[in-house]
Amino acid sequence: MSALNLDDFAQLIERPDGDARRAAEERRARTSVPPGALGRLDDLGGWLAAVQQQVPVRPVEQPKVLLFAGDHGIAQLGVSARPAGGTKDLVRAVLDGASPVAVLARSAGVPVRVVDMAVDCDPEELPAEVTRHRVRRGSGRIDVEDALTAEEAEAAFRAGMALADEEADAGTDLVVLGDLSVGGTTAAGTLIAALCGTDASVVTGRGGRPIDDLAWMRKCAAIRDALRRARPVLGDQLELLGTIGGADLTAATGFLLQSAVRRTPVILDGVVSAACALVAQRVAFRAPDWWVAGQASGEPAQAKALDRIALNPLLDHGVTAGEGTGALLALPLVRAAAALAAELPVRD
Repeated sequence: MSALNLDDFAQLIERPDGDARRAAEERRARTSVPPGALGRLDDLGGWLAAVQQQVPVRPVEQPKVLLFAGDHGIAQLGVSARPAGGTKDLVRAVLDGASPVAVLARSAGVPVRVVDMAVDCDPEELPAEVTRHRVRRGSGRIDVEDALTAEEAEAAFRAGMALADEEADAGTDLVVLGDLSVGGTTAAGTLIAALCGTDASVVTGRGGRPIDDLAWMRKCAAIRDALRRARPVLGDQLELLGTIGGADLTAATGFLLQSAVRRTPVILDGVVSAACALVAQRVAFRAPDWWVAGQASGEPAQAKALDRIALNPLLDHGVTAGEGTGALLALPLVRAAAALAAELPVRD
């Protein structure tokens, strides 16, 4: 389908440093705090030592929230509580500092970067630094047509890779990954159902802004119809993303894989980032070692994807706002784990 060879990622991505993790565990055993007393913070400390290749670990000093934005044609069927083509308003709320993720990021001193991959508006309506990676205006209606052409899918994937390189080169030491989309959970549910070999009803949730029963049935039918189009291309992950994913999901998948190549750890947010992580795992089985799941969003598809990837969410507070909000709430836990792993006194 494309000159881009995803098989290369399986060789390029290495596991985090196992020796560093063991050294961190041995260091932790020589502290005065009893084993198990810190719960998952100990696991996080070991993970940070492995991804940083350093004991004691460094503080997480330059995190960044990265939000991939795009509209999905499937939203025309009334599968979302938000109006089709409404992603521009979500983007504007983040840029204006009025969304939950913007408020939390501001209070935590974490910069937010929004990347428009397929927002359904004129590019001039958003800042140039937001739109410079856009591949099209809205993704196709996946129940009856491909989300992207082959060329658009490759362009979106390469854009995600380029963003991973930009962040790594800029010194970003951890990324909080989220999305801004209308219809994105329908595309994500379809990807997860296709890769897990399950029925549409098993993965159909009610979205961040809950939909009623009639909308849920429309969403379930849309996923069922999109699944029929997905099954013939399951062997090619880039073609799968182009068929039923969309530009924002394709870019996020490329970002996750290249971030693993560049040894940049990532906190996943909700069902959309979980779907991209599941696709990325199919490409390179070692890639999930570079990620943690920030929160359980309550979406059944997210739970299924994280179970398949073997990631256990750090938080379960019932946060359904999306947009990276739940993952950002997990950032203080990761920072706390780094501080404890580095600063607890060690006995001789």
